[in-house]
Amino acid sequence: MRILSALFVGLVFGVGIAISGMINPAKVLNFFDIAGTWDPSLIFVMGGALLTTFVGYRVVLGRPNPILEPKFKLPTKTVIDTRLIGGSAVFGLGWGIAGFCPGAAIPALGSGKYEVLAFVVALLSGIWVANMIQTKQSDKRITA
Repeated sequence: MRILSALFVGLVFGVGIAISGMINPAKVLNFFDIAGTWDPSLIFVMGGALLTTFVGYRVVLGRPNPILEPKFKLPTKTVIDTRLIGGSAVFGLGWGIAGFCPGAAIPALGSGKYEVLAFVVALLSGIWVANMIQTKQSDKRITA
């Protein structure tokens, strides 16, 4: 049941991203081009997502436990550290340069464009490199 739920939610997300046009990197890049061909539609997509999330979290977290899990698994870390800031900066730069964020790139794979595939391969490679660095740093802390 959990896999079917994840599949359904992923399909809804992917269809929403496609309908909104956010799988088109030009649409995202035009949002960042304030002095040129600025396209404010990304603001409305983000606003809709924020509103849905704001209401959804209140409804879901008002329950004693999730439907398909024994308890909620919410983040506990509240510190804003250099890893968070650095990761956010790299994410933003990649998004601004490529016009894709990971959430839009996965559904965009269905477009068959090689640029999307190249982005997803680079994304996965970046995740792999970051995990390797993090593992090495953890190993150094353990042995020190």
